[in-house]
Amino acid sequence: MTALRDLLDLLGRHAPAEEFTRAAAAARDAGAGPAELACVEEATEAALGIRGTLDQHRRREAELSALFDTAGDLAALSDLDAVLRAIVHRARLLLGTGVAYLTLNDPTAGDTYMRVTDGCTSARFQELRLGMGEGLGGLVAQTARPYASADYRSDTRFRHTATIDAGVGEEGLRGILGVPLRVGSRVIGVLYAADRTPRDFAPDQIALLASLADHAAVAIDSARLLEETRATLVELNAATATARAQSEAMRRAAETHDRLTDLVLRGGDVSDLAAEIAALLGGGLVVQDADGTELARVGAASPAPPARGVAASRAAGRAVRVDGVWVSAVLAGPEPLGSLTLSGRADLPDSDRRLFERASLDTALLLLLRRSVAEAEDRVRGELLDDLLTAAHAADPRRGASLALRARRLGVDLGEPTSVLVLHCDPGLRGRLTTEAARRARTLRGLAGPHGGQVVLLAPTAAPGPLAERLAADLGQCVGAPVTCGAAGPAAAPAGLPAVHAEALRCLEALTALGRTGDGASLAGLGFVGVLLGDRGDVDGHVRRVLGPVIDYDERRGTELVRTLEAYFAAGASLVRAKDALHVHVNTVVQRLDRAARLLGPDWNAPERALEIQLALRLIRLSRPPGTGPA
Repeated sequence: MTALRDLLDLLGRHAPAEEFTRAAAAARDAGAGPAELACVEEATEAALGIRGTLDQHRRREAELSALFDTAGDLAALSDLDAVLRAIVHRARLLLGTGVAYLTLNDPTAGDTYMRVTDGCTSARFQELRLGMGEGLGGLVAQTARPYASADYRSDTRFRHTATIDAGVGEEGLRGILGVPLRVGSRVIGVLYAADRTPRDFAPDQIALLASLADHAAVAIDSARLLEETRATLVELNAATATARAQSEAMRRAAETHDRLTDLVLRGGDVSDLAAEIAALLGGGLVVQDADGTELARVGAASPAPPARGVAASRAAGRAVRVDGVWVSAVLAGPEPLGSLTLSGRADLPDSDRRLFERASLDTALLLLLRRSVAEAEDRVRGELLDDLLTAAHAADPRRGASLALRARRLGVDLGEPTSVLVLHCDPGLRGRLTTEAARRARTLRGLAGPHGGQVVLLAPTAAPGPLAERLAADLGQCVGAPVTCGAAGPAAAPAGLPAVHAEALRCLEALTALGRTGDGASLAGLGFVGVLLGDRGDVDGHVRRVLGPVIDYDERRGTELVRTLEAYFAAGASLVRAKDALHVHVNTVVQRLDRAARLLGPDWNAPERALEIQLALRLIRLSRPPGTGPA
């Protein structure tokens, strides 16, 4: 009975198997009879069987616990590497091996590579790649069947390679078990358990490692699906963000376009449009027309656009960055209308760039509207100009009121003295000259347009000569070629404009004949040539322009400076003959001429000026009534 109690106690303590044989030896030493000894031996065998069963249950319980833990890891899968490391570690513990590792197939390279190891020390082994069918692992990966080798080094069932044998030898592995990782019918890798001593692997160990491999395959496939899902979500989020940004950009562009279009249609000018665009884009802006004339500027730092920038924008069909500024050509189809130049923006995102380009369209709309209005107004102005310069129309009293009304509608007051200026340049530049003259006429509150093969400008001024000089210089610079301007006037009423126009034409012809191309003047400014060419007999005006200061001096002081000048020139500029003609002392002649020089200027005796003075003196003499003596 003592032996039986000892056996039960050993079972309770889960004692090692060798301790169970001691009960029979103790009974034999105690002198137990054959029957009692047989009973003890039978009880020992039963106890050992029970112990084996308990060991099997405990092992199975540990295996199930490991599988449940692995399933739990999969359920909370967040890090694939962590789950695979846990599976490989459990395989090593459950099978009691020194090493466990996992390889994955590489469909691109056509081999299998080391993914996770546990218990390995060799760097070469951890970097192994096995071709399909090479070594134990390559055979498992190729056949999708488990393989075990009690001693891999001497096992001839597998195709050994120098690389694999070197890695396995450096790690010191002998007994190796490998089972496939399967997803459906597809093998994605191999799970291994290995020892550094020869070892036979039991079927239940193979089954256990296969179960862990199935979990590992599920983990890998789930991670793949999760990663694909995450990648898809990232792509969807990115696509959604892009679509949202594009939608926002389109909405903003549409709103901006509506605002700018509304501004244009409400009659806003280029300056208003430029201010709005500059505020939207946060930079300085310059608007120019097709000829490079600046139409508006917002922000003093904004430079004029480089010519190559405008050309590059036209060629690309979009805004371009050149020399630190953004340039967008303003086009109406292929026709260039101008350009926008944005400064102060080192970077211009796509949304802002599209806004900038959309602003170019609105600017094109405004410039086209302005051009259409200007062309229509120029046609009206041109028709009025033709009617005013046509003698039959201007002289018709019934049309006078109508002409005045039409002029007032265009901002021109025909009640003011009006001068006529005729402009001439190279025929190839006449269109440009017409445009520039019309622009200048609007500034002067006048009219301009083509008439009779020339460009004619009517302006409310009583001093056409100085205006002709300025226009010849300014318009010549604008068109890039000499512009000659003949002027006449003013006309007191519309009926006098045809005659004034004819006089301005004669002045233009005189300037051309005198070689003064690119100059501007009126007939009065041409001296006696103007008197000869004029048809209004302004003799007194010419005499006053030449000798006015001397005549006024004589009238105020009762002197005879005019008579002295007449005698001096009649005597061939001889002081002696002049004093004889005047019956005065020569010193008196000298004093009078000095006084005249102070009044007329130091060049009074120069050949050209002397000729003007002599002509004026001759006109004074001719204008005296017959029978009267010299002044």
